[in-house]
Amino acid sequence: MTGAEALRAHLASGATTVARAYRLERADGQVLGFTDHDLDLAFDGVTFAAGSGLSAKAVQQMTGLAVDNSEAVGALRSDRISEVDILAGRYDRAEVTAWLVNWVDVSERAVIFRGSLGEITRGGGAFTAELRGLSDVLNQPQGLIFHGRCSAVLGDKRCRFDLGQPGYRAMVTVGEVDEGRLFRLGGLAGFDDRFFEKGRLRVLDGAAAGLFGAIKNDRVGPEARAVELWQALAIAPAAGDRIEIEAGCDKSEGMCRLKFGNFLNFRGFPDIPGEDWLMAFPTAGALNDGRSRTR
Repeated sequence: MTGAEALRAHLASGATTVARAYRLERADGQVLGFTDHDLDLAFDGVTFAAGSGLSAKAVQQMTGLAVDNSEAVGALRSDRISEVDILAGRYDRAEVTAWLVNWVDVSERAVIFRGSLGEITRGGGAFTAELRGLSDVLNQPQGLIFHGRCSAVLGDKRCRFDLGQPGYRAMVTVGEVDEGRLFRLGGLAGFDDRFFEKGRLRVLDGAAAGLFGAIKNDRVGPEARAVELWQALAIAPAAGDRIEIEAGCDKSEGMCRLKFGNFLNFRGFPDIPGEDWLMAFPTAGALNDGRSRTR
């Protein structure tokens, strides 16, 4: 008899000893377990902590492609789920699995929800997290965008450029940080001005480890390099923390060809006609021989 079958038999008995257990796996690989039972439970290599303050509403399960959804409510605790980690985005899109489990015999259990965390709101020492079912990914836009610049992300499976090769990525130590947004860095003398513009900065250690931001400006100064992010990091790195900085790409045909030598994988359409071409018509004073307007 499987665990789910044993649980059904237990529920049919009329006298039940069941609780919910939740497993959260963050993007950085950290796994947390919670239960609404008054004692810790353990199975599948995870200890589900009692008294964690996490509880959930009933899951609304739909047929077809509708998204299963619910909410989880919990207390902000420094040793479990902290406000700092939520603010830093460490729980964004965390994978969630929920079981209904017989706390007398945890082998009798069944999965009642599998999905991810959605929007998280905080207030009054507590948080509320939206739980989104697996079918939520079907709501994401699909397909190609046809425009002049590349639609791939530098280094992804469509771009195929290896950012790990020498000359396109560097690890440096933070010198000064202004409001978690403006970094003054040294040790990058071998890179041209604006080389990292539109690239990515990722924090490797310290309190902000794992956070990353998109680079807005990259300027070489007389004493240090100034790198500005589009948006300040939720946790500001401290002087001495290590960061990794990656080359930037403006998605243009010329940069793909000259800076990265990757034009065979260019995913844009630089010769696509614009709205002015679509509205154009022959005139007596113009050359009307049928040639390309860009040659």
